[in-house]
Amino acid sequence: MAFLYHADPSRAHRWREVFAAEAPDIPFFSAGDRHDPAAIRYLVIWEAEGNLAERYPDLEVVFSAGAGTDQFTPAHLPPEVPLVRMVEPGLAAGMAEYVCAGVLLLHRDLIGYIADQRNGRWNPRPIVPAEQRCVGVMGLGALGMAVLAPLKALGFRLAGWNRSSRSIEGVETYAGAQERDAFLARCDILVCLLPLTPETRGCLNADLFARLPEGAGIVNVGRGGHLVEADLLAALDRGRIGGAVLDVFAQEPLPQEHRFWHHPRVFLTPHMASMTQPEGGARAVIANIRRHRAGEPLLNRVDRSRGY
Repeated sequence: MAFLYHADPSRAHRWREVFAAEAPDIPFFSAGDRHDPAAIRYLVIWEAEGNLAERYPDLEVVFSAGAGTDQFTPAHLPPEVPLVRMVEPGLAAGMAEYVCAGVLLLHRDLIGYIADQRNGRWNPRPIVPAEQRCVGVMGLGALGMAVLAPLKALGFRLAGWNRSSRSIEGVETYAGAQERDAFLARCDILVCLLPLTPETRGCLNADLFARLPEGAGIVNVGRGGHLVEADLLAALDRGRIGGAVLDVFAQEPLPQEHRFWHHPRVFLTPHMASMTQPEGGARAVIANIRRHRAGEPLLNRVDRSRGY
């Protein structure tokens, strides 16, 4: 019943410490340790390389090292082995911090002030109260829910859109394709936290931008595949989109020749909005292993048919 940590090697020792202290009954191995592949029942990995069933013939559960699972090639995953998303408190807290920072950058036009500073311009703008702006969150999963509370505390009006219906106190919620346009029309600042699926790939495009209020802001912390980058650049150049905070990109690292690097209405970061914290991640995995051993349903199991 051994466990193998096969993700960021710089964090392996911290995972090992948590397992040693809190789950000494579960043999722990990291990728650099000598181990018998046939003994591995539980695996944490960021991306599968090659057929996992061939490498680990008795594998029982695969845990993603991150919140997303779109990086896994289905053919490399045994169809009968559950795939579990990473959900842990540090990941959610980090995302909430980043989204709040991104929303405030757009709300107070700090992107514009950064450009002013570089060009030696003294150009104060009127302040719009938070209560007069609506922040819309696309994707009301664990991370989407985590960002709503601090945004509410800042005084923003809130809207949320999801594939299926949700009821959230203090948030005007919308669901399904039939309610998407009504949701978008409300969003002065749009936050994308959708999972990347065939249905959501390229969803941040010219058609979506045209349905937002003129000058709306975009925060993309979902996946680079959600964004049609050429459409965003065109919308920024026309002023249809007033500014964008981007943490994920179609190609990473972002090529040096990409216009995002120097666009005056773009603030970008290198895919660091939130990261799994080793202690929280290890404890989440241990709890799920305990559930699996007890015959209980796994938490945050991926529905392969939906992609999340």
